[in-house]
Amino acid sequence: MSRAVIIPARYESSRFPGKPLVELRGPDGVAKSLVQRAWEAGCAAAPPEQVWVATDDDRIAEAVEGFGGQVLMTSSACRNGTERCAEAVSMLSERPEIIVNLQGDAPLTPPWFVTEVADALAAAPEFGMATPVLLTDPDALKNLRDDRKADRVGGTTAVFGADMRGIYFSKEVIPFAANPDVPVYHHVGLYAYRSEALERYASWPEGPLEKTEGLEQLRFLEQGEPVLCVKVEAKGRVFWELNNPVDIERIEAVL
Repeated sequence: MSRAVIIPARYESSRFPGKPLVELRGPDGVAKSLVQRAWEAGCAAAPPEQVWVATDDDRIAEAVEGFGGQVLMTSSACRNGTERCAEAVSMLSERPEIIVNLQGDAPLTPPWFVTEVADALAAAPEFGMATPVLLTDPDALKNLRDDRKADRVGGTTAVFGADMRGIYFSKEVIPFAANPDVPVYHHVGLYAYRSEALERYASWPEGPLEKTEGLEQLRFLEQGEPVLCVKVEAKGRVFWELNNPVDIERIEAVL
């Protein structure tokens, strides 16, 4: 099935303005912008000609073109990355069957997260959307809980049924676990959609749960559309998104 990887990147952010252009230094001492590192993560999973950055900001577009990436200029009215992906795909000359939304704040996304979630969606025609979930290790779980204790909006957790259908996603750490052996799954900020599901999403209003949590995938659940959760393995890699300024140090340490 034909595929495209879209990286939505927004300059204006209430929590971290200008985040896509924040520079992250790697082990070689070279600093690259967050959006470039996200683009490189996309290109590790798909040919560069299938990877686009979707933005409404000229500064981001200029940066992307500067490192050789493809840009799709979208409206500033997009309320989240999924809406931005829907608009971006409508601008392509050929509509892909599977669209992957690789979050612009997740440069540590391993390439197999991208391919595995797209493959799982392609193999499950009853679903219009899929997203990966990762079992937290003690360090990741501590980071999630530390963010909440500090009243920072950080990573997202997910609960799902035995059939892998998503039940809920939250910025809180769920399920509540007095027992430390209860597994907590980190929701990886990555989505795969069938093109027709993405079109439907753009036509729906923002739901109250989506608005409260600030999580775009909840719009699918609120509209009664199932979300396929795909378990992925870190294989020794550390995964974390850049949600707050404190995450710069965390991600640079991993890099």
